[in-house]
Amino acid sequence: MNPRPTPSPFSPIAIGPLTLKNRFIKAATNEGMSAQGVPSKQLVKLHSALVAGGTALTTVAYCAVSSDGRTLPNQLTLSQSSLPHFKALTDGVHQAGGLASAQITHGGCFTFIRERSTKRPLSASGGFNKIGLMSGMFLKQAMNEDDMRQVVRDFAQGARLARQAGFDAVEIHMGHGYLLSQFISPMYNKRRDQYGGNLENRLRFPRRVLRAVLDAVGKEMAVICKYSVTEGVRAGNSAEDGAQIARMLEEEGAHLLVLSAGMNAESITTMFGSSFPKENRVQQKNKIIALAMAIQRRKEPTVEFRELYLLEHARKVRAAVKMPLAYLGGAKSLASIEKIMAEGFDLVAMGRVLLAENDYVNKLATGASRDSICTACNRCVAMMYTPGGTSCVLGKPGDAVLNSQKAAG
Repeated sequence: MNPRPTPSPFSPIAIGPLTLKNRFIKAATNEGMSAQGVPSKQLVKLHSALVAGGTALTTVAYCAVSSDGRTLPNQLTLSQSSLPHFKALTDGVHQAGGLASAQITHGGCFTFIRERSTKRPLSASGGFNKIGLMSGMFLKQAMNEDDMRQVVRDFAQGARLARQAGFDAVEIHMGHGYLLSQFISPMYNKRRDQYGGNLENRLRFPRRVLRAVLDAVGKEMAVICKYSVTEGVRAGNSAEDGAQIARMLEEEGAHLLVLSAGMNAESITTMFGSSFPKENRVQQKNKIIALAMAIQRRKEPTVEFRELYLLEHARKVRAAVKMPLAYLGGAKSLASIEKIMAEGFDLVAMGRVLLAENDYVNKLATGASRDSICTACNRCVAMMYTPGGTSCVLGKPGDAVLNSQKAAG
């Protein structure tokens, strides 16, 4: 039982040096609106609409900290040349009455970029690269100390660039099979040195990254970590491991954890809580999603969506730490949101729901709505990787409420 008073989801909260006006975060979702590696006007419009619609903090997904760190050619990349474009986005968000977070990441061996400064994609361990089956990069390269020092510098510099671009927070991506997750996961990390073996060793390098980012920007910006509480497969980390990971990230000084789950290739339904429509599987041309769906179709049974599908796992983290936690996973009604708050979670992160209704938070606040129109059909997920970017079959991202600043409070 949660001993603390249950806060209103519409009450403010402090996250590190940052104060959010309410408890709602737009979770990072790759919108596919970053031609040539910079935010498009469409992306600026979407994130501005999200905060005008009541969301306190909107997360700009997959901002690579280096050219080598990209997963896809057009992925957002933090650099001096991209700063004016990111500044246009953060200016739009601030003018609409909200705050912006940059999700900083490195793909490691989860990449389709062949032009790189190393012979092979970097990862925790070398050898066969299963993601390379689709990209032709069949081998990956184990990082040495020089590689680690460089990536730590890249993350710290990426955080500084995000601050210069006007972001209010950075979210270090430690989940879903990207580089830092490749160190944390026993499926990817087969090292026999101080960075491999037990969970504490596997967290050693991600903790170095977190510490460098905190030292670089932690006094001015909220420093958030997103990770997979459970990896959703027998060979991966369990929720019990996820609770231990949270303790170590709390000990290192993270301001907030966003509790996700699953891996892009091995357990995509764990991440989204439901299967992808058959028509999406057939029509999907993007290699990343096609690979994930092919593995899902072969290995995973059909999964029907249920609200708060990750709550059982997240409870184990809540019981393990005192720090602020953002629940992510199937909150699509006021009843679910109130349940999350009553169980001691501090914030709620939503992705698909806010793509369907950019102004869902305002609708909740005014009583205009309780239940989201989102059906968790996952069509928006597949659309993230199409030329036009993500879209909802029920709603139209970016068109909701740019002129409703008064309602946004």
